[in-house]
Amino acid sequence: MSGLSAKNATSRYRSGRAMLWLWLLFVLPAVAPAESPRFYEAPALNGDGVFSLLRRYGLDRHSCNHEQFYKLNNLKRNAPLIVGRYYKLPIAIYTFNGRTIRSTIGIDDYDLALRIQHYNEAMHRAGLREHDFREDKQLWVPWHLLHCPEPDIPSPATPAGSQGEVTSMGPRAGTDDKSASASAVRGRIFPIFGPGYQYVPLQDNRLRGKVFYVVSGHGGPDPGALGKRAGHTLCEDEYAYDVALRLVRMLVAHGATAYMITRDKNDGIRDERLLECDTDEVIWGDLTIHRGQKARLFQRSDVINQLYERHRRQGVTDQLTIVIHVDSRSKKERTDLFFYYHPDSEESKRVAQVLHRTMARKYRRYRANGQYHGTVTARDLHMLREVRTPAVYIELANIRNAWDQRRIVLTENREALAKWLYEGLLGMYGH
Repeated sequence: MSGLSAKNATSRYRSGRAMLWLWLLFVLPAVAPAESPRFYEAPALNGDGVFSLLRRYGLDRHSCNHEQFYKLNNLKRNAPLIVGRYYKLPIAIYTFNGRTIRSTIGIDDYDLALRIQHYNEAMHRAGLREHDFREDKQLWVPWHLLHCPEPDIPSPATPAGSQGEVTSMGPRAGTDDKSASASAVRGRIFPIFGPGYQYVPLQDNRLRGKVFYVVSGHGGPDPGALGKRAGHTLCEDEYAYDVALRLVRMLVAHGATAYMITRDKNDGIRDERLLECDTDEVIWGDLTIHRGQKARLFQRSDVINQLYERHRRQGVTDQLTIVIHVDSRSKKERTDLFFYYHPDSEESKRVAQVLHRTMARKYRRYRANGQYHGTVTARDLHMLREVRTPAVYIELANIRNAWDQRRIVLTENREALAKWLYEGLLGMYGH
């Protein structure tokens, strides 16, 4: 070969190699494609539905997770789960390559990799995975982080607006952390209950998978019925709200999803006898309470119906609305706790009767004469008629009667009312 031919061949080789590198740089993806993952499997526990099973693994707030669950397991929507059977969860499992999450699953989004890392660490802390992913090389990737990262379902862990605790955590080898960071640890902190009551430990899961909408009457521009005691004005909405908060706290402590529909960010559970009246209550979603009575009622029933529909699509079958009021009658008329149900709803009637029997039993035990005169009556009230769930309407006392006032003014009595209502609900819906 002549020197010229050799030089041309070398030039063509170098030119071809340069073109190859350009092709590799601009045509191939920046991160090598990942393996095809398998999906994590978990057993259904006693009382589990799709909603509660996904909630256990932090997957419940994203509708695409629910859709993927039904698809992975070839189930019809609202199909019951069989206790002990293993189901595929929308959690893809990749073999961690020991370097980074991004190179493991074939992404170049640093923030997404960090969210995946934090999810794996949270599952490890919760005891839902035995080992850290850097140890067993099993990386869990929730379906929603890749397909619907923004939650579109209200959090079941936030019936009263939960807020996670924050702890400082340093970087760990083999992660996508670049520096020390603060990692949100999902705790059972519910600020709506107030500083002294905001931590709600999970006592058991007897109400897991059950959804309750608790509505305390009036609020905002409408204080409801008014009474007088020791020169102080008693506002119906404040006392109904305090009993409702206490009830919700008990429901949450036993695994239920419970929404406070009427909300006051400043007034948690209060132990004073004479509660100050205010007008800053809102409706779930930070909605300003309407001034017109009809608009106020539809505002509450509409919010409940929207939440109900979301949970229904998740497969939740037990949903109940509980409306709590304080009555106003003649100052001379004493009343016991009484209940209304909707005449067209057998479930509404059944709930009212069970709660009534619970109260009668408690009165026989704790009232000096053992007598209880509370009633159960059918009423075509808006909050019984317009919500899509079964509903029960409760009147706690006559706010104008001095003796009845003791039932709501004494802190221990408000706590007892909430506890007895909870026990009645547990008897119906617990497992």
